[in-house]
Amino acid sequence: MLNNEATTSELVTATEVEAAAARIADSVITSPLHVSERLSEVTGATVYLKREDLQAVRSYKIRGAFNFMLQLTAAERARGVVCASAGNHAQGFARACNELDIAGVIFVPKTTPRQKIDRIRHFGGEDVEVVIDGSTYDDASDLAKACAARTGALLVSAFDDPRTIAGQGTIAAEIHAQLPAEPDAIIVPVGGGGVLAGIAAYAAEHMPDTTVIGAEPEGAASMIAALAAGRPVTLEDIDSFADGAAVRRAGEITFRMIQELGLPIEPVPEGRTASEMLNLYQVDGIITEPAGALASAAIGAPGSAAPITVHPGSTVVCLVSGGNNDISRYSEVLERSLVHEGLKHYFIVNFPQEPGALRRFLDEVLGPDDDIALFDYVKRSDRETGPAFVGITLGRPDDLAGLLERMDASPLQIEKVPQDSPLFRMFV
Repeated sequence: MLNNEATTSELVTATEVEAAAARIADSVITSPLHVSERLSEVTGATVYLKREDLQAVRSYKIRGAFNFMLQLTAAERARGVVCASAGNHAQGFARACNELDIAGVIFVPKTTPRQKIDRIRHFGGEDVEVVIDGSTYDDASDLAKACAARTGALLVSAFDDPRTIAGQGTIAAEIHAQLPAEPDAIIVPVGGGGVLAGIAAYAAEHMPDTTVIGAEPEGAASMIAALAAGRPVTLEDIDSFADGAAVRRAGEITFRMIQELGLPIEPVPEGRTASEMLNLYQVDGIITEPAGALASAAIGAPGSAAPITVHPGSTVVCLVSGGNNDISRYSEVLERSLVHEGLKHYFIVNFPQEPGALRRFLDEVLGPDDDIALFDYVKRSDRETGPAFVGITLGRPDDLAGLLERMDASPLQIEKVPQDSPLFRMFV
């Protein structure tokens, strides 16, 4: 019933989450809770990181996939299974297919990092076929549904099925057992909404004093849009940076659960997520993918620019949901972080085509800590001036005001490239 309004019987309960925990116990690890000294110092709270990046497939998605597939009858297993995924659900699905000897077909979008595709094939072996098609998760999902209808294979949803939701909710049961008292808040990344719905369903019964809060990519905020509209809606354009959570349309069942439980969800700018990825890597020694850093990227002390405020003295758990990041993406991660932090800016500079023009720009316009990170210029002999596309990295965000003043005083024609410009998006 993925395309219909969810009924009360489809909504997951804490009892189903507890049953799922027992069912998948031999297929997953109890992921550790680590205190983040960095985030605790910044916020004044005790901040724990729930390390689902340490699962065998480096994400929590293994929980939902195994809970779903372990409940299949012999006849259902014989039909085979199919799924769509941005990469992490596919890895859990593939491992389950391999261990349970079930034939599976996996559809992933063309934007899926190569690292994730390689790991899918590693876990699935000869039991799975990987089809790379479509531009987004939702495109892959449409293809998977068509395949299921055509072949009779069973569709294993990444988030919008009670079995998947209950499996992912087992994270909450572990947190409950690992802490001496209920945490004040659990921060959960949001894509289709499966893990948020599952954790909240368990917490509503067993941790009633805990606030469960969603952190959704600002550029792919489909659940926020669904809550505003009163039903799931399809976003026309999304930013696929946080590919593990970049979903055009929230799930029907997950939406209903999140709406009924009254869960707050906050948008997290992609640049802020990129900065948190770098902090996790450079300070904490934790490799995450963008979606894996969403929860911890969202929090901050009172008065900060953080989407979610945590108060000194409180206890907070942030879900590190996945660690499947392709190392080749770090240049984009760094770029997005620098732009978000106000350290990287782009300009079009109209240079006179004469000797010494660039030298004057360097001497008269750039500050002592400014650095040219990009310079794209082609000299044309039939014109008096020629435009250059220039990227400048600042020593501090506050240096921008001085740079702009020197640009205004310069005889050069200089235009700042806004972030919504197609030219800007060529580089970020």
